[in-house]
Amino acid sequence: MRELLRLAADTAARYLETLDGRSVAPTPEALANMGQFYERMPEPPMDAQCVLETLDRLGSPATMGMAGRRYFGFVIGGSLPAALAANWLAGAWDQCPGLFAASPIGAVLEEVCLAWLLDVLKLPPDSGGAFVTGATTANFSGLAAARHAVLARAGWDVESEGLFGAPPITVVVGEEVHPSVIKALGMLGMGRSRVTRVPVDGQGRMVAAAIPRLDGPAIVCIQSGNVNTGAFDPAGEICEKAHSMGAWVHVDGAFGLWAAASPRYSHLVSGVADADSWA
Repeated sequence: MRELLRLAADTAARYLETLDGRSVAPTPEALANMGQFYERMPEPPMDAQCVLETLDRLGSPATMGMAGRRYFGFVIGGSLPAALAANWLAGAWDQCPGLFAASPIGAVLEEVCLAWLLDVLKLPPDSGGAFVTGATTANFSGLAAARHAVLARAGWDVESEGLFGAPPITVVVGEEVHPSVIKALGMLGMGRSRVTRVPVDGQGRMVAAAIPRLDGPAIVCIQSGNVNTGAFDPAGEICEKAHSMGAWVHVDGAFGLWAAASPRYSHLVSGVADADSWA
């Protein structure tokens, strides 16, 4: 086993060390070579070192150079060496941290990291949180909490009664809302076409003054970081107006919430901590 793990470490290190010398995107030849993966499932097991060699020979050239210094697509950053090494150790631990009883260390590390995130993002320290697969699932989770809360205020238990006969929920978004928010609303049964769209300025910022009068259960979705311009909705002004009408404010912060960690740019997220959920 040690020899195999050393081989994996050497293979990974060589991959990272040679990223600067290759194109960020795979070559046409590398893409074509992936066709060799399409074969019948072998009856006898393949030698472990052969598995690793095959993945490196056919897979490594077909990767996007996300771990390198020249990849800027989709706001995906490369991992730090410490994070990569820790991920290897976590793989060796092979934990299922859904419960403390199943993985004490997994549960504790999640709590610690979530507390650190609240601190660095300057969000309320008593906020609940979870690690999910990406921004779409994060928006889904935050909007699920919003749906529960606004209906509970109206005396409706959505978990027990479902949405049939529930008070209608008004959802307000900006004209340049990210599609992941609309997708999440559809999956949560609040509808993709029922949203109220508010005008935005030339940079895609929601015009707070254009938010309509809201009565009954309502959710206002704002952005911290427009996908096209990087602009931030005026969170403080919107939160104050929305809360005065009893609405929940959800922040899609996939592209810009990390500005809170920067002394130079933290002013962009002014008022974001006054919202009710963040993704």
